[in-house]
Amino acid sequence: MRYAQSVGLAEKNLLTGHRSSVLLIFIMNSAISIEKLSFTYSGKGIPALKNIQARIDEGSFVCIMGHGGAGKSSLCYSLNGLIPKFFRGLYQGRVVVKGIETAGSNVAGLSRRVGLVFQDFESQLFSTNVELEMAFGPENHGLPPSEIEKRIQRYLKAVNLEHCRGRQPATLSGGQKQRLAIGSVLTMEADILVLDEPTTDLDPQGAEEVLAVARHLRREGRTLVMVAPEPEMALEAEEVWLMREGELVVQGSPQEILRDLSKLSSSGIKPPALMELFQAMNWPGRPLTATEAMDLIDLHALVQKQENKQPPENLIRTEGPYILQAEGLEYSYAFQGVKALRGVNWNVREGEFIALLGQNGSGKTTLAKHCNGLLKSTAGRMLVRGKPTKDFSHKDLAQEVGYIFQNPDHQIFAKTVEEEISFGLKVLGRDPKTVRERMAEALEVVELQGYEKQLPFTLTKGERQRVAVASVLAVQPQVIILDEPTTGLDYIQQRRMMELLKRLNEKGHTIIIITHSMWVAAEYARRTVVLREGEIILDGPTRHVFAQEAKLAGASLSPPPLVQISNRLGLQALTLEQMVQELNTR
Repeated sequence: MRYAQSVGLAEKNLLTGHRSSVLLIFIMNSAISIEKLSFTYSGKGIPALKNIQARIDEGSFVCIMGHGGAGKSSLCYSLNGLIPKFFRGLYQGRVVVKGIETAGSNVAGLSRRVGLVFQDFESQLFSTNVELEMAFGPENHGLPPSEIEKRIQRYLKAVNLEHCRGRQPATLSGGQKQRLAIGSVLTMEADILVLDEPTTDLDPQGAEEVLAVARHLRREGRTLVMVAPEPEMALEAEEVWLMREGELVVQGSPQEILRDLSKLSSSGIKPPALMELFQAMNWPGRPLTATEAMDLIDLHALVQKQENKQPPENLIRTEGPYILQAEGLEYSYAFQGVKALRGVNWNVREGEFIALLGQNGSGKTTLAKHCNGLLKSTAGRMLVRGKPTKDFSHKDLAQEVGYIFQNPDHQIFAKTVEEEISFGLKVLGRDPKTVRERMAEALEVVELQGYEKQLPFTLTKGERQRVAVASVLAVQPQVIILDEPTTGLDYIQQRRMMELLKRLNEKGHTIIIITHSMWVAAEYARRTVVLREGEIILDGPTRHVFAQEAKLAGASLSPPPLVQISNRLGLQALTLEQMVQELNTR
């Protein structure tokens, strides 16, 4: 339908509904207008969206934030017609995109105007290689091969995947898959781009590259809507929307919204740590960035700086015996000779809490998968309690090392939570009494009592993550490895997950997390290991590693803003509580 025709229909509908001409102008001058939108998914009693009223101007950048289940993804689905065309339910109100009402249009037609990157980005990847994935949208829009090739080259470069053009998507790291999903949508060059948490699996440099792409799109006059997992991602937006329990509770500028700690907290959003610091110290100002914070500290002479001493390197608890030992570990993937690990030597003692950091594709997951025999080394070996993994049976190794995948859906398969958690115990031949006891213990640890008969795939991402953790805990392995344990979780869920891991560690379990969340590593890991291009470049107490900002930058990483301030002030603190205590005792 042509734009003029769609506007004519919109005008006719407005006049028929006895709405004012002011509302017609409101719609025609907006990239997106949302009028009294409510939606309840089929089979659900509680609305996912409740009476949403908003508009987005042409060429603007809007960030949406809120707790898990607030309705952020549902709102995104309504912008390109997936709601109500694909996701069925009770739909009320309307969404108008560039003069076209989405409920009256097909999703394929709307894809020319609205590009959407899902939160579950893996679900929109299906081609056999990266190049075909990038070409799929433009091909379906009937573009000539020369234009398709130009777009492939342009956007592979934009998402830093030029070197992966011939690879199968399944062989990419989680962060690389997320980049590919973004790139495949960019190739369609829609006027409006909707990104649902586009940086969850990206290293800090990758997240910055996404923002750089966003800046470029805005310079081209395109409209950008982004669900932002953390406040720092929303700093460059024109407007921030806070959602809570399906409602749009507040709209305003980033400076207004992100500085209101009570509103952020009530919406399940992690408060900016630097603002919390200034509030706790009763300092003037509400900085959102490390640069702003240091300017205020210098302007008001708030802290007497000391010589920046290197944190001690001997803070790792070392009394436990070695449980994991990598000796000259190398691994090459069969495709295109990609060498993921290069002579890694690494030891882990019982009772440690370790964070594995590094840019996407640095080898973190490859290293972790050698710990429980999911991968067999090309050269070198991995030892568990001094014994090569190849000499273990699958059952015996599973009792030593448990592994929770980045996406819990990759390991959940049973019809009920009860079956899922008891599966490993039954495979190991445990008697029914032991199975019941272990399952009850695991459910209690992850706070899922009463979920036994529920279908796992109907649960939230955070609940599915905890089911996956419980299924591993029930087997009671000494080592628990979690690949991106906080991805896709809101701040409250992230805290719950990490506090759970902290309690397990205190009970004697060895915990290893792969993460791109720098604040999670800073607050919970006692030891941090940084990989780059298959090699370990930093390994030591987390405070010592986070003091090496230049080396971290070489691995596309940077400490969280609070630790950056700690480094500049010559402090040893990693957390807000530690910093307040250290400043008050100076």
